[in-house]
Amino acid sequence: MKKDFTEVSRRDILGMAGATAAAMLAPRAFAAPLSANQSDLRGAIDAVQYRAIPESGGQTNRNLQQMIEKAARENVPVFLPPGTYRISNLTLPDNTRITGAPGATRIVYTGEGHLFAAENAGHIELSNLVIDGSNRSLADYAGGLIQFTGVGEVLIDNCEIVGSRKHALQLERCGGRIERSKISGAGQSGIYAVESAGLSITDNVVSDCGNGGILVHRWKKAEDGTIVSGNRVSNIRANDGGTGENGNGINIFRADDVTVTNNQISDCAFTAIRANSGSNILINNNQCRRSGETAIYVEFEFVGAIVSGNVIDGAANGISIANFDQGGRLASVTGNVIRNLSLKGPYKHEVGFGIGIAAEADTFVSGNVIEDAPRWGLQIGWGPYLRNVVVNGNVVRKSPVGCAVSVAEGAGSAVITDNIFQEIGKGAVLGFEWEKQVSDELADDSSRYKQLTVERNRTS
Repeated sequence: MKKDFTEVSRRDILGMAGATAAAMLAPRAFAAPLSANQSDLRGAIDAVQYRAIPESGGQTNRNLQQMIEKAARENVPVFLPPGTYRISNLTLPDNTRITGAPGATRIVYTGEGHLFAAENAGHIELSNLVIDGSNRSLADYAGGLIQFTGVGEVLIDNCEIVGSRKHALQLERCGGRIERSKISGAGQSGIYAVESAGLSITDNVVSDCGNGGILVHRWKKAEDGTIVSGNRVSNIRANDGGTGENGNGINIFRADDVTVTNNQISDCAFTAIRANSGSNILINNNQCRRSGETAIYVEFEFVGAIVSGNVIDGAANGISIANFDQGGRLASVTGNVIRNLSLKGPYKHEVGFGIGIAAEADTFVSGNVIEDAPRWGLQIGWGPYLRNVVVNGNVVRKSPVGCAVSVAEGAGSAVITDNIFQEIGKGAVLGFEWEKQVSDELADDSSRYKQLTVERNRTS
């Protein structure tokens, strides 16, 4: 006799759903071609087969671990059907590939250790997952909710990672790609990558983090080569304080040959893009809005930097190429637009805030437009720390001082030519010994300072 549908129990429905999911994920079930941006699920091992079903209790961890290990051995991906999986302390073996239903497969950390960890593996892949740290404590050994060490190729694609008490994602000695993912609510940083090799961080959204957005660091200064491109980074705080080690949207430290391009960065407590001791860095075509300190900082032991085509709207300082006293030198700063700066910064600074572009050694500053820098439009050198700076073809508007150039004892040469200074209060080009003005207008006559060439500038 045919059974009436109204008499089917909840247990029957769940049983049918599980059987349907298992049937759909069988090796021959995928006749239609899959999209190129998803894992190939043909032959996938699914959670239903291993009773690692959503909300299934403490057994879920053991079942998922067994399933992941079997899939890695057999070189097939793991598919987690929609639902919430409450787990912790999963160790991912080499060749792990876990994927879910975008926005519907939710992995929730239950505490007492870590969520995902992998070490010394060739390939690890996570895609189409929502990963929730629930703001639960992580063990002392766990630097992040997801922690990978020594993984040759990491692929994290189209995931959402939220609510980590520490870093959301910590990678050490890893390569691969982090892309198209949304990371928010981390107590430390969204992405912390240290000692990377061939890593790309592209097209992600990183927001509402306690101390940093995207961090690319090394223990010792060396070639790194990470590409940070197309990301949206916003609302980065500096909960642990300091004078620049925290509160940065994108932070490069001791990592050489890094590219930071086409990112949108806003509302950072300190710097939108900060490169500390990173040589051969490219910082191009980024939008930086409402930075609490210097919008783009290249500082300390670097040799080689190109900063070009960036738009800065709202900051304490615009661009700073600094620390010749620590070996920082050799840069090109061209084609940037800087506006709406402030005298107010997050700490007391020896020079003060409200400066458009500052440069010290072996640097070419050209084709930039600076408007509303309330202290100096351009700062060229600081005390004796000035050597071989060319300032050419810039436009500076609405500043008390158009260009402050160091004429302190020991300061080297500078060429300041063919710039336009408009609506300047005190002077277009003035000489300073440290913070003290010591000259009248040099745009008219700089002959008393033989190390300076000041020519063909227009003032109005």
